Amino acid sequence: MAFLRRALAAVGIAGIIAAILRLRGSGGTPPQSGGWRELSGPDLR
Repeated sequence: MAFLRRALAAVGIAGIIAAILRLRGSGGTPPQSGGWRELSGPDLR
């Protein structure tokens, strides 16, 4: 019974840590290339 309780506690703690890391985001710098770019051609309004 103690083993089962420890296993459930470990799974719960791992889930809490995963949720915190997911909410915080991965951080780092955003990509420096790509994104929006001007298109050439006729204006389609």
